[in-house]
Amino acid sequence: MKRLSGWDVLMLASETPNVHQHTLKVAVVDTSGFGGGASFEAFRDVFRDRLPVLEPMRYQMVATPWRVHRPIWRENAELDLDYHLQHVRVPPPGGRRQLDVLIGEIASTPLDRNRPLWQFYYAEGLSDQRVAVIGKVHHVLADGVASANLMARTVDWTGSESELPQAASGSPAPTTREVLRFVAADHAARLATLPSAVRDGVVGAYRLQRRARHRLRHPELAGRFDPAPTFLNHKLSPGRTFASASLPLADVKELSKRLEVTINDLVLTVAAGALRRLLRDHGEAADRPLIASIPTATDTSPDRITGNALATMLVSLPVQIADPVARLGLIRTSTRIAKEDHQLLGPTLVGRWLEFVPPTITRATFAWMSRREAPNQLFNLIVSNVPGPRERGRIAGAEISEFYSVGPLAAGAALNITVWSYVDQLSVSVLSDDATLTDTHEVTDAFVDAFAELRQSAGFPGAADIVPAPTG
Repeated sequence: MKRLSGWDVLMLASETPNVHQHTLKVAVVDTSGFGGGASFEAFRDVFRDRLPVLEPMRYQMVATPWRVHRPIWRENAELDLDYHLQHVRVPPPGGRRQLDVLIGEIASTPLDRNRPLWQFYYAEGLSDQRVAVIGKVHHVLADGVASANLMARTVDWTGSESELPQAASGSPAPTTREVLRFVAADHAARLATLPSAVRDGVVGAYRLQRRARHRLRHPELAGRFDPAPTFLNHKLSPGRTFASASLPLADVKELSKRLEVTINDLVLTVAAGALRRLLRDHGEAADRPLIASIPTATDTSPDRITGNALATMLVSLPVQIADPVARLGLIRTSTRIAKEDHQLLGPTLVGRWLEFVPPTITRATFAWMSRREAPNQLFNLIVSNVPGPRERGRIAGAEISEFYSVGPLAAGAALNITVWSYVDQLSVSVLSDDATLTDTHEVTDAFVDAFAELRQSAGFPGAADIVPAPTG
């Protein structure tokens, strides 16, 4: 048995019929290098061979008797691969947009909580001997870092060779007595940490308040807990839509170096430019800054393959500023303030406090939030920037040519933009609900155009080209 952390419970309890809490990882695979011919059956065999190093794939959620404790993980549960591995087809002509439609459909359905919380989809029908492997993993099982590490175990990396262990057979479910003994020990251990959590919370809040009193005011940036009302912020529908694009990573690094900024600040600036265009295209004034929720990992160990070690920062996106270079300067200020607040409060403090919030309160709060015809009260959208692998991965000899990742939406915030670097590409993924945008590629198109605009403002001639997409 394994316990769930406070963040894990939050991810579980915040899921409602219209707010799903799974993440998606998409690998586009060139099967021309796959010996013996690629097929769904061959993929099943490869995946089955990898299961011994994918321990969390056999975790199953177990409720505790009489709800005396949060749910726990039962380890080494039996798997029904007919459920977990699905065979699907990309509609003709098998291009990027057709794949994105399929990914949106996959994102629209929740995972079955009576089974281990993941599914993989083998999507045929892409052009040029390519397939897509689409992983859907519940956030309670793994956050972005853990799920990326978990996905890495399904892949052969250039120059790596390892012998896989034998798969273990399933274990029987724990008895009531075993569960109650585990629960009692966990309650005792958690209560022992309460005094230090209270002390650190008081100290962190004092530091944060004291720094806020002495900080310069920036009227161009959004105030705390004051996200602007936009068409992106409303009660979500259950359906999801997905869009993807990619930029040359070399161009992104070149621009980052010339402007002397981090790639993360560059991504946020481009996102702000894209949002400015999106708001104006939808008849909104874009005269107030938006607020982005930026997930950050508090444990980036490459060996962590399960659980959530998270924090979030709220960063102002000055979409009201027309000049992209001026917009970048304000975002540098906003991210500096957010990082400073993050350190003053303590990166792990929120997670520690979540250990003491009863799941019933969390469930009731998020159920109410998801039903409200109201915007999110903290932020307008979620933006993530994740540095991915610099070497190409392979699945049974077949090269992964593209890789995309996207997290879930939040109640009252119908947009998630996730940027993931892979080898020589900066992959951009956008998730929305199906009531917000007629075509979610409006966002990716605006993102690419905003990047070109920033390049031109920095003195580079012409627009950056999109990386030619093998998926069409």
